[in-house]
Amino acid sequence: MNKPIGIFDSGIGGLTVAKAIAEALPNETIIYFGDTAHLPYGDKSKESITMYSKRITGFLLAKGCKAIVIACNTASAHAYADLKKFYPKVPIINVIDPTVEYCLGKYKKGKIGVIATRGTIKSRIYPRKLLKANSKLEVPQTATPLLAPMIEEGFFNNKISKTIINSYLSTKNFEKIDALILACTHYPLIKKEVIAFFKRPVEVIDSASVVADYTKKTLKDLGLLSKKKEGKDLFYISDYTESFEETSKLFFGDVIDLKEERIWD
Repeated sequence: MNKPIGIFDSGIGGLTVAKAIAEALPNETIIYFGDTAHLPYGDKSKESITMYSKRITGFLLAKGCKAIVIACNTASAHAYADLKKFYPKVPIINVIDPTVEYCLGKYKKGKIGVIATRGTIKSRIYPRKLLKANSKLEVPQTATPLLAPMIEEGFFNNKISKTIINSYLSTKNFEKIDALILACTHYPLIKKEVIAFFKRPVEVIDSASVVADYTKKTLKDLGLLSKKKEGKDLFYISDYTESFEETSKLFFGDVIDLKEERIWD
């Protein structure tokens, strides 16, 4: 089915997922929405996040999208169930379930750490899902609220980001962890810095490639894969920021169609 895939996040983080989907599904067209007017979602209420998610999903569906990918852990934790009820006929994919499925398939025991926004950590979505399926696991988690806004402002791979990352990861909760879930789609942009922090083998798991593979399988199972790419990828933001434009170019090159769409006005 030659209709686009809709992807949304609070800002630039979801571009990591969009890029992975573009690589895994080269015949698909993408319409991306970054809700930069409300970033970060991590400190917003469940009610607000659900409202934002419904409005954005409605916008993407009005653009003809055949499926929706919630490229945000906080929105996945708080709004996914409501979106499924509100749009029962639309395939909606979150970033949490594919990542949990990946971890359960690889780790039968051990210690899997989680870093995320306050909203995702407060929901306890990862410990609940992982421990419900496998009580032999340990799932310590730590809120890292400075990371998403830091990345949105373009501060990564420098001394500032290294200092903040090292401070968060030095928590005793993460001693002897076997893996660390980057439970925010912004965090793949600092993955190399996170890996560099550990002085021993620790698998650093980001959801981008996992979600891309899951999206491909879902669309294939539903008979919704496109046979060839038609049209160009579109990128919408609710409030223009230079950092978004620069990061989108980093992922998708100089020729991108970026538009400001004030859907809240």
